Amino acid sequence: MDVRLPLDDLGAGLGEAATVLRANAMAAGLDAPVPTCPGWSVSRLVAHVGMAHRWAASHVNGSPADDPEGMERAALSEPDLLGWFDDGATALLQAIVDAPDDLTAFVFLKNAPPAKVFWTRRQCHETTIHAVDALAARLGRPPRRSETWIRPPLALDGIDELLAGFVPRRSQGIHPPDETVVLVRPDDSPIAWLLAMGPDHPVDVTVVDGASPAAYGPVDRALTGHPVDLYLQLWNRSADLDPWWHDLVTITWK
Repeated sequence: MDVRLPLDDLGAGLGEAATVLRANAMAAGLDAPVPTCPGWSVSRLVAHVGMAHRWAASHVNGSPADDPEGMERAALSEPDLLGWFDDGATALLQAIVDAPDDLTAFVFLKNAPPAKVFWTRRQCHETTIHAVDALAARLGRPPRRSETWIRPPLALDGIDELLAGFVPRRSQGIHPPDETVVLVRPDDSPIAWLLAMGPDHPVDVTVVDGASPAAYGPVDRALTGHPVDLYLQLWNRSADLDPWWHDLVTITWK
């Protein structure tokens, strides 16, 4: 049972998201606020993602950048910020194409795939979620699923990266007051995820058969629905947020 996308699909998803982000950033205007990132302007959003692309490419190229935050600050002074963004996205995609399949590079998530796949996947979802932010800036509100370009296979891959990669990290600091078992079960998914949370331990994540409720066991909370809706909800990019999840889980990107 697996929902992980192959490398080519992740690369295509990255390129598509970069195009969507740029188009919506231009339509919204660089000074527009970003409803899904309170306190951010579109210019800060573009600078952040452009930095993330360059930071990722530096790891893929074997010369890791040592001051990504400084890179992001400097980008805000770029006379052509969207052109700068385009250059970074293009350079990242080329770095991925040029990298060997057995690339040795730093990775930072639990259960990470090989480095070349890891960086393509991470930037695919980094860019997709922030392209949703750019769309929200154009709309003036979080978008509905039908207003996005995201397809269920990409959403399922992103849910897996979030739940199996980000959430179990001790650095996330997810510590509910009581022992809690959460089920995440997207519609028509071959798998579901059980998250065992507690105040004194990192989250333990178990992948179970999505078509077999008997495999779940007792759960305290369940998050279910269309894969794209869940993808947006779990990344806190939906108008239909579960307040409990939003309050409990804040993802840090490195």
